[in-house]
Amino acid sequence: MTTPTFERPMPVKTPTTAPFWDALSEHRVRIQYSPSLQSYVFYPRVRAPRTLADDLEWREISGMGTLYSFTVARRPVGPHFADAVPQLLAIVEWDEGPRFSTELVNVEPAEIRIGMRVKPVFCDYPDHDVTMLRYAPA
Repeated sequence: MTTPTFERPMPVKTPTTAPFWDALSEHRVRIQYSPSLQSYVFYPRVRAPRTLADDLEWREISGMGTLYSFTVARRPVGPHFADAVPQLLAIVEWDEGPRFSTELVNVEPAEIRIGMRVKPVFCDYPDHDVTMLRYAPA
């Protein structure tokens, strides 16, 4: 009996998120900034949170950050990820403020520490025309 294989789900670019995905495809990180809040905003949206101002602008950030939280998923989160365990699921706090849900790469689970500096790793999937943002120790 053959084990079925599943293609991993990939993000879908929308008009609101396109600038984020387009920048990743160029190996750059761009997120929104709200002058009314005087802060960066993530996830992409059409209005600023809290103020609902229509003032969001796309700005490039370094992508550098600090590991805020992580878990080592030793069981696949779904059948699409059966060949990807352990998965090093993480939340990175960008230097510019917002937090980003991601995966850690190029690191052993025992080496991961909350508060460690991390740098962006751009993972291209040309068959899907998408670049995913992952993180590795800085």
